[in-house]
Amino acid sequence: MSRRSLLRALGAGAAGTALAGCGVPAAFVEPGKRAGRDRSATDRTLHFANWPLYIDTDDDDESKRPTLDAFTGRTGISVTYTEEINDNDEFFGKVSPALMNHQETGRDLIVISDWMAARFVRLGWVQEMDRARQPNVARYLDPLLRNPAFDEGRLHSVPWQSGITGIAYNRRRLGREIRSTEDLWADDLRGRITLLSGLDESFALLMQGNGVDITRWTADDFHEICEQTEKRVRSKHIRRFTGNDYVKDLATGDVLACQAYSGDVIQLQADNPDIAFVVPEEGAELWAESLMIPNLARHKRNAERLVDHYYDPEVAAELAAWVNYVCPVPAARDVLASSKDGETAALAEDPLIFPDGAMRRRLAIARDITSEERTDFAKKWNSIVGL
Repeated sequence: MSRRSLLRALGAGAAGTALAGCGVPAAFVEPGKRAGRDRSATDRTLHFANWPLYIDTDDDDESKRPTLDAFTGRTGISVTYTEEINDNDEFFGKVSPALMNHQETGRDLIVISDWMAARFVRLGWVQEMDRARQPNVARYLDPLLRNPAFDEGRLHSVPWQSGITGIAYNRRRLGREIRSTEDLWADDLRGRITLLSGLDESFALLMQGNGVDITRWTADDFHEICEQTEKRVRSKHIRRFTGNDYVKDLATGDVLACQAYSGDVIQLQADNPDIAFVVPEEGAELWAESLMIPNLARHKRNAERLVDHYYDPEVAAELAAWVNYVCPVPAARDVLASSKDGETAALAEDPLIFPDGAMRRRLAIARDITSEERTDFAKKWNSIVGL
């Protein structure tokens, strides 16, 4: 299951789409009703919900998480850490009854993909963070991630980790380089490429291939990529649409090129150096999965302190060395570079963890799909994908 999980047409996904429309008066929470009684001063705990395999663990004891343990040692705040988020829509369905009914979720800090975070912000289900209590965030957050369209100024969200949706391919098997999205449509790749099945995961890169500025794309841009993709499905140029199972297809050689996430490719390259990742000449999507504090959280200040802990460059470097996604704290690069361990120091030079200047200039955060657009767009895309 991908952390950038696919949008489902039925079940929890459809329910979430309908609710997120903000046409349901009971769902929206006014600003004055979002904060609960903060018990942080007397209750030195917090509950942190995250995705599986998304935090550092001790080599000898996987139940230990060094960066969390360091936080507790520094602050005296103990953290109940649960790996309960396996799918954005599934988690939405789990917490939405409480949030829309102005009840506590039992969680002080959550991590969700930015396209889902946009729903939470629109619905008024998360609280603004106090940046005065987060000097590391204010100082070290990557400028590229500071101002997404769904949360201007990052008032309600802070990136946990970031990543790039680009193109992965097998350089040796293909026998040539891929430089642009247009290269995917060459005759020698007919039937040997895959695209991501999720609407939110796939659309931006395809639009960039058409020269679209994804920070301000339009409905016409969306319908154009749908038309192009439909034709490529009919001509059997696209082998299939995938979730994270593209990793297996690429590793076995069943496909030669595919839409892919940067973090996955780092893992593939460890086993097969012929696998390459490309940020196309036309650009690629930069995305994040972000920390948010739900309404009525009992330990808001404790949660804010934990968020700021992870923006200490030393801590960010330790986390980046373990998860291998794009680090949202560029200053962590110097920390890794100074490591006496050669393998760790080499991570500082990996552009898929710390994109270089040329790559950064080709990255953009897509504007999110609005609640008014989502139902029709999802139906259209899912009919092409076969969901």
